[in-house]
Amino acid sequence: MEMVIVVAAVVLLLLSVVVVVVLVVIVVVVVIVVVVVVALVAVTAVVVVVVVVVVVVVVVVVVVVVAQ
Repeated sequence: MEMVIVVAAVVLLLLSVVVVVVLVVIVVVVVIVVVVVVALVAVTAVVVVVVVVVVVVVVVVVVVVVAQ
């Protein structure tokens, strides 16, 4: 009977370890996904700002040249 209790305790311990490992993996994956999304958003924002600045500069130069 004691052997059964020991085996049950070991099985429960292993299950808890597996659950903890799975939770840690899920958290790590979520963090990685969030970092990638934030990086993509930042890159997109930078690209949009650069495009807007270039367009504004080109428009200003064209207006100045035409005004001449």
